[in-house]
Amino acid sequence: MNDRLAFTREYQKKIPFVQHLKIVTEALGQGTARLSLPVETEFTNSLGTVHGGVILSLLDVALCTAARTLHPDSTGVITIDLSTSFIGGGSGERLFADARVLKDGRSMSFVEGEARNADGSLVAKAMATVRVRLKEK
Repeated sequence: MNDRLAFTREYQKKIPFVQHLKIVTEALGQGTARLSLPVETEFTNSLGTVHGGVILSLLDVALCTAARTLHPDSTGVITIDLSTSFIGGGSGERLFADARVLKDGRSMSFVEGEARNADGSLVAKAMATVRVRLKEK
Protein backbone atom coordinates (compact mmCIF):
# COMPACT_ATOMS: atom_id res chain seq x y z
CA MET A 1 0.00 0.00 0.00
CA ASN A 2 1.42 3.39 -0.93
CA ASP A 3 2.05 6.17 1.59
CA ARG A 4 -0.82 8.37 0.35
CA LEU A 5 -3.34 5.57 0.70
CA ALA A 6 -2.08 4.81 4.21
CA PHE A 7 -2.21 8.54 5.10
CA THR A 8 -5.77 8.85 3.76
CA ARG A 9 -7.01 5.81 5.66
CA GLU A 10 -5.33 7.13 8.81
CA TYR A 11 -6.93 10.59 8.74
CA GLN A 12 -10.32 9.08 7.85
CA LYS A 13 -10.11 7.08 11.10
CA LYS A 14 -10.35 10.46 12.87
CA ILE A 15 -13.77 11.12 11.28
CA PRO A 16 -16.40 9.28 13.36
CA PHE A 17 -19.09 9.54 10.67
CA VAL A 18 -16.82 7.91 8.06
CA GLN A 19 -16.10 5.12 10.53
CA HIS A 20 -19.81 4.72 11.30
CA LEU A 21 -20.60 4.28 7.58
CA LYS A 22 -17.61 1.91 7.24
CA ILE A 23 -16.30 3.86 4.25
CA VAL A 24 -13.08 2.39 2.84
CA THR A 25 -10.64 4.11 0.51
CA GLU A 26 -10.05 1.57 -2.26
CA ALA A 27 -7.66 3.57 -4.49
CA LEU A 28 -6.08 6.99 -4.89
CA GLY A 29 -4.48 8.75 -7.82
CA GLN A 30 -3.35 12.26 -8.56
CA GLY A 31 -6.68 14.07 -8.19
CA THR A 32 -8.74 10.87 -8.09
CA ALA A 33 -10.23 8.61 -5.44
CA ARG A 34 -12.29 5.42 -5.28
CA LEU A 35 -14.15 4.71 -2.06
CA SER A 36 -16.75 2.14 -1.04
CA LEU A 37 -19.08 1.17 1.75
CA PRO A 38 -21.02 -1.97 2.59
CA VAL A 39 -24.73 -1.99 1.85
CA GLU A 40 -26.19 -2.82 5.24
CA THR A 41 -29.85 -3.07 6.24
CA GLU A 42 -29.67 0.04 8.43
CA PHE A 43 -28.44 2.05 5.40
CA THR A 44 -31.58 1.32 3.35
CA ASN A 45 -34.85 3.14 2.90
CA SER A 46 -38.45 1.84 2.84
CA LEU A 47 -37.91 0.56 -0.73
CA GLY A 48 -34.96 -1.57 0.39
CA THR A 49 -32.41 0.46 -1.57
CA VAL A 50 -29.58 2.56 -0.13
CA HIS A 51 -30.87 5.76 1.47
CA GLY A 52 -30.02 8.94 -0.43
CA GLY A 53 -28.26 10.40 2.59
CA VAL A 54 -25.85 7.47 2.68
CA ILE A 55 -25.16 7.80 -1.06
CA LEU A 56 -24.62 11.55 -0.69
CA SER A 57 -22.27 11.00 2.24
CA LEU A 58 -20.17 8.48 0.31
CA LEU A 59 -19.93 10.87 -2.64
CA ASP A 60 -19.04 13.81 -0.40
CA VAL A 61 -16.16 11.92 1.23
CA ALA A 62 -14.94 10.65 -2.16
CA LEU A 63 -15.00 14.12 -3.74
CA CYS A 64 -13.09 15.66 -0.82
CA THR A 65 -10.60 12.79 -0.80
CA ALA A 66 -9.87 13.28 -4.51
CA ALA A 67 -9.24 16.99 -3.92
CA ARG A 68 -7.05 16.30 -0.93
CA THR A 69 -4.70 14.13 -3.01
CA LEU A 70 -3.53 17.35 -4.69
CA HIS A 71 -3.01 19.12 -1.35
CA PRO A 72 -1.08 16.73 0.93
CA ASP A 73 0.10 19.59 3.17
CA SER A 74 -3.42 20.91 3.81
CA THR A 75 -5.20 20.47 7.13
CA GLY A 76 -8.32 19.23 5.34
CA VAL A 77 -10.91 19.87 2.68
CA ILE A 78 -14.40 21.29 3.28
CA THR A 79 -17.40 21.02 0.96
CA ILE A 80 -18.74 24.45 -0.07
CA ASP A 81 -21.34 23.37 -2.59
CA LEU A 82 -22.58 19.90 -3.56
CA SER A 83 -25.13 19.00 -6.23
CA THR A 84 -26.26 15.41 -6.66
CA SER A 85 -28.61 13.71 -9.10
CA PHE A 86 -29.98 10.34 -8.02
CA ILE A 87 -30.36 8.10 -11.08
CA GLY A 88 -30.84 4.53 -9.86
CA GLY A 89 -31.22 2.53 -6.67
CA GLY A 90 -28.25 1.48 -4.57
CA SER A 91 -28.22 -2.28 -3.97
CA GLY A 92 -26.01 -5.33 -3.73
CA GLU A 93 -23.22 -5.89 -1.21
CA ARG A 94 -21.11 -2.73 -1.77
CA LEU A 95 -21.60 0.75 -3.14
CA PHE A 96 -18.64 2.45 -4.86
CA ALA A 97 -17.86 6.12 -5.51
CA ASP A 98 -15.29 7.34 -8.02
CA ALA A 99 -14.26 10.99 -7.87
CA ARG A 100 -11.93 13.21 -9.89
CA VAL A 101 -10.77 16.81 -9.75
CA LEU A 102 -11.88 18.84 -12.75
CA LYS A 103 -9.99 22.02 -11.87
CA ASP A 104 -7.71 22.68 -8.94
CA GLY A 105 -6.64 25.95 -7.40
CA ARG A 106 -4.63 26.97 -4.36
CA SER A 107 -7.63 27.09 -2.05
CA MET A 108 -10.57 25.74 -4.10
CA SER A 109 -11.14 22.62 -6.18
CA PHE A 110 -13.95 21.64 -8.51
CA VAL A 111 -14.68 17.91 -8.41
CA GLU A 112 -17.14 15.42 -9.87
CA GLY A 113 -17.97 11.83 -9.22
CA GLU A 114 -20.45 9.04 -9.43
CA ALA A 115 -21.77 6.31 -7.19
CA ARG A 116 -22.25 2.85 -8.68
CA ASN A 117 -23.37 -0.56 -7.55
CA ALA A 118 -20.83 -3.40 -7.66
CA ASP A 119 -22.28 -4.47 -11.04
CA GLY A 120 -21.39 -1.03 -12.44
CA SER A 121 -24.93 0.33 -12.65
CA LEU A 122 -25.11 4.08 -12.05
CA VAL A 123 -26.73 5.21 -8.80
CA ALA A 124 -25.91 8.95 -8.64
CA LYS A 125 -23.72 11.72 -10.09
CA ALA A 126 -22.35 14.63 -8.10
CA MET A 127 -20.44 17.87 -8.63
CA ALA A 128 -18.90 19.93 -5.84
CA THR A 129 -16.79 22.91 -5.00
CA VAL A 130 -14.49 22.25 -2.06
CA ARG A 131 -12.27 24.55 -0.06
CA VAL A 132 -8.75 23.48 0.80
CA ARG A 133 -7.79 24.39 4.35
CA LEU A 134 -4.19 25.54 4.25
CA LYS A 135 -1.84 25.29 7.22
CA GLU A 136 -1.27 28.51 9.11
CA LYS A 137 2.11 30.07 8.45
